Amino acid sequence: MIHEPPPPTLRLDVDIEALAANWRTLDTMSGPARTGAAVKANCYGLGVDICLPALRDAGAQDFFVAHWSEVEAALAHVPAKQISVLHGANSPAEVAYAKATGVRPVINSLHQARLWNESGGRACHLMVDTGINRLGIRPEDVGDPAIAALEIEVLMSHLSSADEDSDSNSAQQRALRELGNKIDAKSLSLANSAGIALGEDFVFDLTRPGIALYGGVPRPELEGRIRQVAFLRASLIQVADLVAGDRVGYNALFTADRAMRVGTVSLGYADGFLRSWGSKGNALVHEDRALPVLGKVSMDMIVVDLSEAPELQVGDWLEVPYALPRAAAASGLSQYELLTILGQRLRH
Repeated sequence: MIHEPPPPTLRLDVDIEALAANWRTLDTMSGPARTGAAVKANCYGLGVDICLPALRDAGAQDFFVAHWSEVEAALAHVPAKQISVLHGANSPAEVAYAKATGVRPVINSLHQARLWNESGGRACHLMVDTGINRLGIRPEDVGDPAIAALEIEVLMSHLSSADEDSDSNSAQQRALRELGNKIDAKSLSLANSAGIALGEDFVFDLTRPGIALYGGVPRPELEGRIRQVAFLRASLIQVADLVAGDRVGYNALFTADRAMRVGTVSLGYADGFLRSWGSKGNALVHEDRALPVLGKVSMDMIVVDLSEAPELQVGDWLEVPYALPRAAAASGLSQYELLTILGQRLRH
């Protein structure tokens, strides 16, 4: 007999209306370019089965994953021709899978180009490295016969410093434009979320937003335009009254200097709430009242000060302040890390 488990004590709520609104905002900012969506890493941790349909219904038609293992989940929601694998095809097995599914690889090297051509070729994308030195063919390799033989849909590159006012942004933009005159491709693509905010010179034919779709604000131009998408909540599993001198948590980092009411919350570093949250004087929230985290964050629990909300009882819910720019400043984590480290117990 299979028994239905009780309700969870952790919640991750994804505001799909905010997600769709963020895509529409970025689409407007992309001007005449069509706007895709990076859905890699399980839609940045928020769930491909939740997020990809919302992005599709908002109007996105180009979806990017990183690994071949992410393809099947995306195929449940959109046709294969709308899915691209950023890591490309590095082995005969990956080439065969691409051919069998119809998903398009992003060719990143002469090795990948030769493998693709040897398999009979077909439509693909090509990444060229214009300065990030990560993935992509070198600009001097554009004349190689293996590249000339490709049927390239999108010629793309990736900005290294779009979240900064760096001279490298314009240098990479010019480099891609020049390479577009040398390579036969139907479209050019450069801008990620921050790149879209750099303006019309960077959008080319296709933009590839990621973090901003999910509530991230990588540049000031996006402030006030991007809505929070991920909302974390955790419930109290115990309340207690301390006296002066009582110590809380591992290594007794917190000692009560007075009588105080505290609550143990069902949330810890195994859920993505890392110890950096506890070491910076951060707080959870209940109805706009701040409840400071006391002592070290444990694997499955934290303890909070209930002085501002002494009426709270076991089972009551607290909010984790998770507007990404503010959460990044509070935790010391990047906006990307805040989403992608969320633990499995939050994904219901």
